[in-house]
Amino acid sequence: MLDALKAILGDPERVIGQIEDKYLTDTLGRLKGEADALVFALSTEEVSRVMKFAYENSIPVTARGAGTNLVGSTVPQKRGIILDLSRMNRILEVDEETFTAVIEPGVVLQDFQAYVESMGLFYPPDPGEKTATIGGNIATNAGGMRAVKYGVTRDYVRGLEVVLADGTVITSGSKNVKDASGLQLRQLFIGSEGTLGVITKCILRLVPKPEASLSVLVPYADLDSGIKSVHAIIAANASPTAIEFIERSVVELGERYTGVTFPCPEAKAYILLTFDGVREQVLQNAQRVRAVTEKTGALDYIALTDPRQAADIWKVRGCFVKAVEAVSEQEPVDLVVPINQTAAYIHYVHQVEAETGMQMIAFGHAGDGNVHLCIIRGDRDQETWDRELSAVMHMLYKKAHELGGLTSGEHGVGIAKQPYFFRNADPALLETMRAVKNALDPKRLLNDHISYLK
Repeated sequence: MLDALKAILGDPERVIGQIEDKYLTDTLGRLKGEADALVFALSTEEVSRVMKFAYENSIPVTARGAGTNLVGSTVPQKRGIILDLSRMNRILEVDEETFTAVIEPGVVLQDFQAYVESMGLFYPPDPGEKTATIGGNIATNAGGMRAVKYGVTRDYVRGLEVVLADGTVITSGSKNVKDASGLQLRQLFIGSEGTLGVITKCILRLVPKPEASLSVLVPYADLDSGIKSVHAIIAANASPTAIEFIERSVVELGERYTGVTFPCPEAKAYILLTFDGVREQVLQNAQRVRAVTEKTGALDYIALTDPRQAADIWKVRGCFVKAVEAVSEQEPVDLVVPINQTAAYIHYVHQVEAETGMQMIAFGHAGDGNVHLCIIRGDRDQETWDRELSAVMHMLYKKAHELGGLTSGEHGVGIAKQPYFFRNADPALLETMRAVKNALDPKRLLNDHISYLK
């Protein structure tokens, strides 16, 4: 296999047989797979030739970018080929006339955002991990903190070039704003976690860069009051860019990890907001929300007008998973409930915490109901941890579905979340998904370890 792949690429240095562990796992590093070859592709043509070879020889392929996923989506379970796209990292075009960009999938999110912002443009999707690749963001339909105003990655994908399992190259979508010309096949690949095809080119929608941005921190005496205020904030039509909820317990971990101190330490919870747009409008919207928070019992209203202070506060918000990992192994949970059920769900989380003794800290995107939990292992031995974690996870996902929620808001299903997805999924929906998989990948070679499609 290695010799054949080297011949296909014409560059032996980009075909690896002795594979480093980091290419066999995800960012958590707790799930590890095996593979026969690691291939670094540089072009659509190379991806197509590799996929054609794999198809003809029935070799499994696991596509990956930066490997920052949290649910094992890039962990190869059936050996075969790891197809690394991180070196396909060119920004091919930024078209200011159509507000679009054409890029390769290995472009890193933070690099792309900085590049277009230097041109007065803006790419709004803002998942927590800024070193992820755009291709990976598309494969998981990444959301992030700005979703309440701007939407998720799906809303910014105008077109995709994709290599199918047999090596066929297709393009779905274009720079055009509207498209009613047949099935919108690109939508199938967004959020598919690499199970239907390999993304090799992306046409992305851009918007004008906001003139001004202002962050506001609103402390509350309890989390329930904070979360209940979110509905009033949204109803005020103040168009916040982000609405985050954070418990004090997780803020303390972030403070220790970063050395940053939050204001109003007596608070039990915080709502962190951002407003952006035209400067006068930003200030008006912030004042409108200030009036709302005063009515909902906020302890204070802290406008983060100092850019350094604002950056520090967001630095703490962005480090929570790493801050928890620094003190204990933890299991990250990413689920979503209707926004009016967020408070009820967090109440349930604390109920489970009290009943089981399993520490859980909560934060997330209050504006769209995306709840993030870190379930803390503590000093449990492996057997106890596996048993108790499984029981707690089933309880948490069951409750989310009872409230009308879903298994994942933005991380995907991967390997780690399959039991909970299976348990609550509509069998007819699963069969339809499998039919799509069979049509596009009849030999089931692409990321087939994501087994809900089997």
